[in-house]
Amino acid sequence: MNKKIEVLSDMIQSSTNIAFFGGAGVSTESGIPDFRSVDGLYNQSYKYQPEVILSRTFFQDNTQEFYDFYRDKMIALDAKPNQAHIALAKLENEGKLKAVITQNIDGLHQKAGSKNVLELHGSVHRNYCMSCQKFYDIDIIQNSEGIPKCECGGVIKPDVVLYEESLDEQIMSDTVKYIAEADMLIVGGTSLAVYPAAGFINFYRGDKLVLINKSETAFDVKANLIVRDSIGLVLASATGRFEDEDDE
Repeated sequence: MNKKIEVLSDMIQSSTNIAFFGGAGVSTESGIPDFRSVDGLYNQSYKYQPEVILSRTFFQDNTQEFYDFYRDKMIALDAKPNQAHIALAKLENEGKLKAVITQNIDGLHQKAGSKNVLELHGSVHRNYCMSCQKFYDIDIIQNSEGIPKCECGGVIKPDVVLYEESLDEQIMSDTVKYIAEADMLIVGGTSLAVYPAAGFINFYRGDKLVLINKSETAFDVKANLIVRDSIGLVLASATGRFEDEDDE
C-alpha cells in the first residue's frame, strides 16, 4: 500500500493537468449512502425500488411519493467534506487539478473549496419551477411539506438528472474536453457501471490512469495504477506526502 501511495504521489507531482472523475464512493466517507453496495439504497426495502422512484415517469405520476423518498434519502445537508474532497480542493488551488467531474449531487466538492466542478447528475442545491423556471435553493424542498410549489403555482423540481432524463449537453462536452486533455486522470469511488457517465473514461489518452476503488471495475485492465482502499485516506496520504517533502 505504501508503495502505491508513493507511485500515486509521484504521478501527481509530475502532472500539471489532472482531471478527477468521482462517484458515490467519494461521498460515502461523509456518511452519504450509495446505491449499489450491501448497505446501499438498492438493497433497502421500499414500496418501490429507488431506480423507479428516481425516474422522470414516477416524478410526474407520483410526485408526492417522490418527495417523501427524496427528502428522506437524497438530502444530507449535515454531511461534511471528507479527506478526499479536501485533497482535491487543495490540488485545484495549487493549479494541478483542472476539473472535478462528479456523479454526486450533494455539493460536497464545492463545500470543500473546489471551484471547477462538473456535476453530471445535477445538484440537490438547485431547484426550479417547471412552469416559470424561477430558481430556488434547497430550503424550498427542506422546509416544505408535500409537493413544493412556486409562488406562481407551478411544481418545483430538483435540478437533478432522473432516470429517463438526459445529461446536460454542455456539461458532457466540458467533461470530454477535460478528460481528453488531461495528462493524468484519477477515477475514484465509482464502479464505473453507470452509463453514459462511465463511458467518458474512454476519452482519456494519457498514461496515468489511476483507479481508486474498493471493488473491481470494468476499466481495471486499462489502469496504470489501481488502489483498493479508502479514497479519502489514499488522496490525503498521496498529497500529504509531497507536501511533507516540500517542508523539509
